[in-house]
Amino acid sequence: MAGFVGIVVSDPWLQNQFTQVELRSLKSHFLSIQKSRSDPKNGDFTLKDLSLAMGNLKTLSLSEDERTRFLEENFSGLEIQQLEFEQFLRIYLKMQGKAGSKGSTTSAFLKAATTTLLHTISESEKSAYVNHINSYLAEDEFLRKYLPIDPLTDDLFEISKDGVLLCKLINVAVPGTIDERAINTKNLLNPWEKNENHTLCLNSAKAIGCTLVNIGTLDLAEGRPHLVLGLISQIIKIQLLADVNLKKTPQLVELVGNSQDIEELMSLSPEKILLRWMNFQLKKGGLARQVTNFSSDIKDSEAYACLLSVLAPECRSKPHPMDVKDLHERARLVLEHADRMGCKRYLSPKDIVDGSPNLNLAFVAHIFQKRNGLSTQMRQMSFLESQFEDDALVSREERAFRLWINSLGISTYINNVFEDLRNGWLLLEALEKVHPGIVNWRLANKPPIKLPFRKVENCNQVIKIGKELKFSLVNVAGNDIVQGNKKLILAFLWQLMRYNILQLLKNLRFHSHGKEITDADILSWANSQVKSSGKFSRMESFKDKSLSSGIFFLNLLSAVEPRVVNWSLITQGETEEEKKMNASYIISVARKLGCSIFLLPEDIIEVNQKMMLTLTASIMYWHLKRPTASDTRSQPLDCETASLSESTSNLTSDDSASDSSADEITI
Repeated sequence: MAGFVGIVVSDPWLQNQFTQVELRSLKSHFLSIQKSRSDPKNGDFTLKDLSLAMGNLKTLSLSEDERTRFLEENFSGLEIQQLEFEQFLRIYLKMQGKAGSKGSTTSAFLKAATTTLLHTISESEKSAYVNHINSYLAEDEFLRKYLPIDPLTDDLFEISKDGVLLCKLINVAVPGTIDERAINTKNLLNPWEKNENHTLCLNSAKAIGCTLVNIGTLDLAEGRPHLVLGLISQIIKIQLLADVNLKKTPQLVELVGNSQDIEELMSLSPEKILLRWMNFQLKKGGLARQVTNFSSDIKDSEAYACLLSVLAPECRSKPHPMDVKDLHERARLVLEHADRMGCKRYLSPKDIVDGSPNLNLAFVAHIFQKRNGLSTQMRQMSFLESQFEDDALVSREERAFRLWINSLGISTYINNVFEDLRNGWLLLEALEKVHPGIVNWRLANKPPIKLPFRKVENCNQVIKIGKELKFSLVNVAGNDIVQGNKKLILAFLWQLMRYNILQLLKNLRFHSHGKEITDADILSWANSQVKSSGKFSRMESFKDKSLSSGIFFLNLLSAVEPRVVNWSLITQGETEEEKKMNASYIISVARKLGCSIFLLPEDIIEVNQKMMLTLTASIMYWHLKRPTASDTRSQPLDCETASLSESTSNLTSDDSASDSSADEITI
């Protein structure tokens, strides 16, 4: 197996300014510039040419004139023809700083990238997250020798380097996401075993809803603080907000008046529901103003003092926080009140006064978990029951499609596909990601969209494009999406996901020779791989009931990477419990290889035809994409013979499955 591969810069300071994902992207741009300047047809390469070339870097939000003026002012004596990669990186850094100085806006915490312009970290956040980890993982058999972690040191980033802590934290946030039998937990892991843990971590993080931007396995192996902390913050937030929805906390129905309001509440993000809950309690306490954010609106602690008095009046003490003028002292009294309620401290008085949005959100979410103050006498129960009964039939597919679309890197984080896609804009973005250039943006209406017919225009273009891509959309109109027709929305998303899978496989031209890939090709390939490995199991179709045992997929995973399956952990898959154990292990092993998949064990046990296809296709794509011994000897895909050459194992830390690239398969 090959060792770790990364781009190395001679200046350590310069190296530390970039992630490996960023370095690879910048190296690619630099080589393109190098090729252009060496072409005699282009004449002398000038600063203006360099400015034009750097315009292709999406992270630089400067106009062409601004870039040219910046280069002329700062690098007028630069020998463009002799430009080297490290000089290019320094120019990029300075230009990025110039772009950043123009001002930037922050996006929602869950949508925020796991990298920042200055690569700085918040010591307060680090301390809060370390305390969270110490609390929730204290009894873990493997990690107990490393815990508690000292929040005043950088031990967190050192301990995270083998990937075990991050995998365990994901399971705390969403229990059962990772089958812990798939985590490499020896006392001394080799680089490839660590890389497998990191790959498993990143693909599992995406599977619970984390947004990963510019982060790869090598970044985790190096323990890069801003990236590790950004990932941890998202995982913890998902854990803390897990109950902030009507399904987990039906008492939230008390916040609204009628069934129409309930539908609106169900469409809100957890953060917005939490704000609405907070304002509901503040109104009870007689506070006239409303809280609209977790930062500036609660700096004075007035909202906190009122909220805690409503939820836990028995824990009040003198002096009351609002009797104190000093904001830091007032915040201290608020936190002491929360302590008496049994709440964990996710922030300090200074964090409240400074308006730290991430820590305030964590604190309010924990208060909600501890004591939400909602009535158990629920109204509108019949409406809720009908909604959840319907949700039971479609929730797994809605979840898979939602997580898949979010993984594409669209502009807005989707919380509910039935509500968030109704204006058509995000569907157009998803189509553009899957098939660049197919959307006519001049005809698209960008949110916020107030006029209903503008939404219909967007959705009509979505349907038009779907028909161009040969989707089955008989008697389907844009208005069906606007109206939130669940069946039609799910049908469209499935066809979009399937199209993406088949296109990615088709684009592996050295295997497919550019021919269209069909479901039958994927089926035939899988059976061929298992047969060539000496196993006798076979899949007749993607709805073959024998798949529920998991044995075929375990044979397939073992065929494409013999060492990845620990057969001593495998059951016969005869009882429901054995099937569940095998299914859970299959999903984690596939993610450990590099497959970014969003199905659940129940999908394998119940043999969900769509998810069986996506799982098989993801394994196929991973297998065909990785380097082979010769890189070129693979035979073309043949539907009848399905003769594909066996690849030599070559795992590296350069994990394409966790990088944001155009060729990534996320299923």
